[in-house]
Amino acid sequence: MTVHELSLADARRIAVRAQLFDRRRPTNLLDMVDGLTLLQIDPTAAVAPSADLLAWSRLGSSYAPAQLVTALEERSLIELRAMIRPAADLKLYRAEMADWAGRGESSLWPDAHHDWVRVNDACRRDILQRLDEVGPLSSRDLPDKCVKPWGSAGWTNNRNVAQMLEFMVRRGEVAVAGRRGRERLWDLAERVYPNDPVVPAEEARRVQDERRLRALGIARARGPECPVEPMDVGDAGERAVVAGVRGEWRVDPAALGQPFSGRAALLSPFDRLVHDRRRMIELFEFDYQLEMYKPAAKRRWGYYALPILYGDRLVGKLDATADRKAGVFRLVAIHRDTEFTKAMATAVDQEIRELSRWLELDLLLP
Repeated sequence: MTVHELSLADARRIAVRAQLFDRRRPTNLLDMVDGLTLLQIDPTAAVAPSADLLAWSRLGSSYAPAQLVTALEERSLIELRAMIRPAADLKLYRAEMADWAGRGESSLWPDAHHDWVRVNDACRRDILQRLDEVGPLSSRDLPDKCVKPWGSAGWTNNRNVAQMLEFMVRRGEVAVAGRRGRERLWDLAERVYPNDPVVPAEEARRVQDERRLRALGIARARGPECPVEPMDVGDAGERAVVAGVRGEWRVDPAALGQPFSGRAALLSPFDRLVHDRRRMIELFEFDYQLEMYKPAAKRRWGYYALPILYGDRLVGKLDATADRKAGVFRLVAIHRDTEFTKAMATAVDQEIRELSRWLELDLLLP
């Protein structure tokens, strides 16, 4: 089988185009999400909620957050494990859910998780009964009937109902039916998910890998285990090597030889173009971390710095904050990783001003 030989520029342009950052923007939210396969949800809104920022960076100011709210209410998009996905893709996850519930040939449950749910089965059944009778309900509306607390060194410690709901999502028993502010509302999955035929597990994994590769353009065949959404793509696509980068890649053959016309864009810290940090470093040679969990004195680029894309290069970070009480989009600094040409500076400045207008905030320069 032919192994495609790509330059770094080739690989970057395939990745950028696959993530819909061509000069020709997508025009429809649902088509955009279908192309990306997901929008990641994160509660931090230092500039805007991540899912909205992901959509704006591609659609531009024709996008309004109300469009996403409507799509979720109409269930053309579905929230699944902190990701917004096309409802039509849910059929690719139902076989895995059945396996988590112990109905498949081999369970995906770690023994400790299986034992915790089994010991607290009365709590699980009570949640199902209450949602059946009353739902949708928030987690705080559901009483904690767990006899064994959930133990964790992190923020989930002793959050028994919340943790049980997460396991029940994986079992395909409950689903996010909507939100009240930032609070999720839960209901029986059968009332939320489309009643499409379940795709067998092996076929579903193959289709997921193929869709993920189309959304990424180029990716590793194997990678570290990641919760919720893998970064690798298995045997999808075709083999490739990238000049100056060790190892073998998989590339979407439909992406090869396509013309490229890039533009400037401001990215969410959770954008898939930068989410795989190893891939980001290998292909874009870009140094970046989300620093909101660092002490202020140790931050290099800011609390919620936005990566700056120009053409096929990641060229800097924007340190800015939406101060809604003051009515301003406060620009702190533009950290340039390379010297900006006049054209680059003009294009980046235009994106910053457009983001300020979209946020309906006055731009406040340092």
